[in-house]
Amino acid sequence: MNQSKKFWIGFDLGGTKMLSAAYDSEMKQLGREKKRTRASEGADAIVERIIDAISKTIDKSERGQGDLLGIGIGVPGPIDLETGTVIEAPNLGWKNVRLQKILEDKFDTRVVLCNDVDAGIYGEYVAGAAKGAYSAVGIFPGTGVGGGCVLNGQILQGKRRTAMEVGHIPFYSGGPLDGAGNEGTLECVASRLAISAGAAQAVFRGTAPYLKKEAGSDLSEIRSGTLANSIKNGDKSVERLVRHSAEYIGKAMVTLIHILSPEVIVLGGGLVEAIPDLFVNESRAYANEHVLSSYRDTFDVAAAELGDDSTIIGAAAWIMKVCEKAN
Repeated sequence: MNQSKKFWIGFDLGGTKMLSAAYDSEMKQLGREKKRTRASEGADAIVERIIDAISKTIDKSERGQGDLLGIGIGVPGPIDLETGTVIEAPNLGWKNVRLQKILEDKFDTRVVLCNDVDAGIYGEYVAGAAKGAYSAVGIFPGTGVGGGCVLNGQILQGKRRTAMEVGHIPFYSGGPLDGAGNEGTLECVASRLAISAGAAQAVFRGTAPYLKKEAGSDLSEIRSGTLANSIKNGDKSVERLVRHSAEYIGKAMVTLIHILSPEVIVLGGGLVEAIPDLFVNESRAYANEHVLSSYRDTFDVAAAELGDDSTIIGAAAWIMKVCEKAN
């Protein structure tokens, strides 16, 4: 193999879209491919779209498949690390998908799976808002609410399972169900989907006139940017929903600060990207008010800097690290 042409692929299997990119050893991006995902398609169809996206990324990199040293995949859900099986991805409708073996057989290269927010916070640790930190936690509200942690250059994982499923921490009894069927979790109150559902109710009640004009009460039309525009144009009911959700993120941060004492907490995902100041300021204020006094001002809270690229950069950097360690 020509060492100057070796490359890796980072892949983000998000809840509504998938993004693939090729990187050389200096983390220069060589090519990328983006596709939509639809849970209604079923696992087999989505896996075929993954394979197609990776194949197109290889083509765009202008390098051969024989130069590909590894693929890192960020998956929205817990993973069996020993078998490379996606145990469940509730927002994709997946259960027990042996994605690592499928892709290793197809592309004849090393494949490593990690949780998508693990990859996202690792990307921010390598090249973004948490660069150089000893310990960093990521909380990424989206279709669900994902969490991840980097500790001394390593992604925090269990022996067999990925960790940091903060979206499924229970906060109260009763109420709506999250994507895994559990009631009263962080995902139920702080995900973009939860906020959009509340905003749709506000439209129905007549308290969000701008949102009604721009998107109506159709959940599929109430995206992150739509919510940001609604707030900017005076829909106070929508702003209250977002502030309430940011406060719940702050509550989760308090728990994580007491357990992990991170230097940096990075908030990411499309919703935070669209409304960064509100999320960062509201959650930071809540956390600083409710942590033990000895923990106050020991941590920073920042919006992710890499946008959609945080997970693909992190997944690519992680597979590089895994391959280097193996050698």
